[in-house]
Amino acid sequence: MTARPANAHQARLLRLLRDNGPNSRAQLGDQVDLSRSKLAVEVDRLLETGLVVADGLAASRGGRRSHNVRLAPGLRFLGVDIGATSVDVAVTNAELEVLGHLNQPMDVREGPVPVFEQVLTMAAKLKASGLAEHFDGAGIGVPGPVRFPEGVPVAPPIMPGWDGFPVREALSQELGCPVMVDNDVNLMALGEQHAGVARTVSDFLCVKIGTGIGCGIVVGGEVHRGTTGSAGDIGHIQAVPEGRPCACGNRGCLEAYFSGAALARDAQEAAQQGLSPELARRRGADGTLSAVDVAAAAAAGDTTSLALIREGGTRTGQVIAGLVSFFNPGLVVIGGGVTGLGHTLLAAIRTQVYRQSLPLATGNLPIVLGELGPAAGVIGAARLISDHLFSPA
Repeated sequence: MTARPANAHQARLLRLLRDNGPNSRAQLGDQVDLSRSKLAVEVDRLLETGLVVADGLAASRGGRRSHNVRLAPGLRFLGVDIGATSVDVAVTNAELEVLGHLNQPMDVREGPVPVFEQVLTMAAKLKASGLAEHFDGAGIGVPGPVRFPEGVPVAPPIMPGWDGFPVREALSQELGCPVMVDNDVNLMALGEQHAGVARTVSDFLCVKIGTGIGCGIVVGGEVHRGTTGSAGDIGHIQAVPEGRPCACGNRGCLEAYFSGAALARDAQEAAQQGLSPELARRRGADGTLSAVDVAAAAAAGDTTSLALIREGGTRTGQVIAGLVSFFNPGLVVIGGGVTGLGHTLLAAIRTQVYRQSLPLATGNLPIVLGELGPAAGVIGAARLISDHLFSPA
């Protein structure tokens, strides 16, 4: 993809076609503040670039029938969501529909070189399957703070060896296309905004609970990243004064008490102390447990597992309650790997938020699980790069 929109009007038209699919000129005219002649000029210019193609006649609205236009069907975006323990890679079309999606276990602590070798192998496999001849752009999510303009991770607590690594530059050279990089939870928020539970909400919080805990903050439909890219790093808000040591070097952080790793550690201790025969039975050959094991034990009625989930949900709810009182969002989305714990976790978070926050902030506040699961991150990554490419050069 070499063409870019020449002005804000063309960018607006491209995003409307991305978000709403094929549209007639008349329908586009209903959504943009342009005269009919000016709209015709801008659409014709987009047709000349190849970004937009004609798509037959639209349904009659009386009078002469309008022509449909759509984004070029050959446009392809690569969405990459790098988590702490796995990598998701997907190909989407211009409307951000997922055409192919691969997942591979991968430890982000191995460092950027082996992780990106895996990403490139997965991207090549998707390309070889016939889903894409090339990529017009790629969005990348990483589980740590990102200096957004440069696409560089900044002192990520769970990503040793990644600090300052030129992710955007390196992958752009390897893939041969523009690349944008952001924090993974921001991409989850973008994914839920584009195709999930947040489609109709412009101010919301998206909390990802996985190996760590982060929060995507969407204000007026745009992600708020903060001055240095660390906005939403709620896993390192203190939950217990002088509490457990955290990977970030501080003590008492929320992440030290409730995350995939913390839940697995607490379950391990409970099994060792004889508090839960069910968890003891589920321990692997190496004697370890995971959050998935806790979820399965809870589903089987294990009271210790249920108590661990409720306690973690209560601590998370305490932090979210503070955010709700401060930000007054229209929606809170809970996502990430630990959401396999389901409605026990959600109920504990809701109870604490509704109890602790002011009624004015929570009276009409839905707190819900995300709809998209692992697809949220890769859709959000594709949305990130399309936002960039569908902006004036």
